[in-house]
Amino acid sequence: MTSYKNRLLECLKNEELGNNICADCTVPLNTDGNDNWASYNLGVFLCVNCAAIHRMLGAHLSRVKSIQLDQWNRDQVEFMECHGNAPSWKYYEHIVPPCYRRPQEKDPQVLREQWIRAKYERLEFQDVSKQTYLTGKKTGMLFKRGRDDRRFLPRFFILDEEKNSLVYYTKNDWLTKRFSRGSSIDDHKMVKKTPKASIPLYKLKAVFVPDKIGNPNGVQLLYKDADSSMRNLYLYSDSGKEIVEWYTAIRNANYNMMKVAYPDRSDKELQNGLLNDFSREGWLCKTGPKGKEGYKKRWFTLDKRNLHYYNDPLDAFPIKTVAVGGKSDHFACRQNVPPGILDQGFSFTLVTPDREFYLSAETETERKQWMDALCRLVNAPVNPQDY
Repeated sequence: MTSYKNRLLECLKNEELGNNICADCTVPLNTDGNDNWASYNLGVFLCVNCAAIHRMLGAHLSRVKSIQLDQWNRDQVEFMECHGNAPSWKYYEHIVPPCYRRPQEKDPQVLREQWIRAKYERLEFQDVSKQTYLTGKKTGMLFKRGRDDRRFLPRFFILDEEKNSLVYYTKNDWLTKRFSRGSSIDDHKMVKKTPKASIPLYKLKAVFVPDKIGNPNGVQLLYKDADSSMRNLYLYSDSGKEIVEWYTAIRNANYNMMKVAYPDRSDKELQNGLLNDFSREGWLCKTGPKGKEGYKKRWFTLDKRNLHYYNDPLDAFPIKTVAVGGKSDHFACRQNVPPGILDQGFSFTLVTPDREFYLSAETETERKQWMDALCRLVNAPVNPQDY
C-alpha cells in the first residue's frame, strides 16, 4: 500500500502534466501535506476544497480519494499515472469562452462549484450551444434589495446587448405568476411596461459579495446613473447556476465592448481588463476634514481607484467617492495622523490635493492591509480605465 502512495506522490510532482496544481482552481498542491486529493475515475489531482465539490457531483461522475489517507489499489494508481491534469484540461476545458471566470483559491464558493459542475456535469465547455450566456440576451427573476424598505423581493431582469441595456421590472403579478410556473416569457408584453431602471451595460460592473449580502449567491451591481453618481444594486438567486450565468453574461457584454474598442488587444489582455473584485472592503472609522470631530464608523470599498464609503454596507449610494490618483498628482498614504488631529486606534491618512482623510482601523493588520492597497495605487501609473 505504501508503494502505491509513493507512486501517487511521484505522479503528483509531475509539473509537465500539471499534476502539481489543482485541476480546477490551480492552487499549488503540497506534496508534503495531507490535503491532496484525486478523482480516480477522472484521473485528476485536486485540492481539498475542489475535492469536496467533486464529492457533491456523485460517484457516477467523480470518485474522490485522499492520496495520503485513503487506500488505493493497483488499477486506480495505474489509471492516475496514465492520465493527469493536462489531458483532462484538453478534454473538459476544450472551449472555455474568454469571458468565463475561472475560479482561484480565494474566490466565492459559488464560482468554484459552478465551474466544476459546468466542466464535469454539464460538459459546458465541449459544446458552445450550452453556453447560453454568450447569446447577448438573458431574462429571468432575481431577488433585489429595496433601496428604502431593504427587503429582498423578486424582480424580472432583461439583459440585451443589442440595446446595450440591463432593465428590471417591479410589480407585475402576471409576469411573476407566469414565470414562476415555468411558462415562456413574452418579451413584447414586457416592453409595454415601463422598467424601474435601465442600466447601460458599458457602465455596469458585477461583483460577488456573498458575505455582505448574507447569501452564497449574492452579487452587487455597480453603475453610474444619469447624474454620474454611483448606484448599487444587491441581488441574489436561489440557483447558483443562474447567478453565475447572469454574472458571465455581464462579463461577456463587457468583453465584446472591449473587443470593439481595442481591436488590437489579445484575448489575454482583454481578459485582464474585465470586471475585477474589490481590492478591499471593510469597516473603518473616520473623522471630519478639520480632524476635531469624533470618529464615526463607515463601510469602505476600494474599487480600482475609487474609494467609496457608506453608512451601511448595503446602502444604495455612497456618502462620498474619493478618486485615488498618483503621487505625481500629490496623493499619498501615511501612517498615523498629523499632530493636532484627533487620533484613534490604528490611524492613517489619505492625502489628496483637495483635503486629507483621517482614518482608523481596528487592528494593526487591517491598517497595514488598507495602507498597502492604497500605496499600490498611489505608486502605480494612472490610467483612465482605472476609474
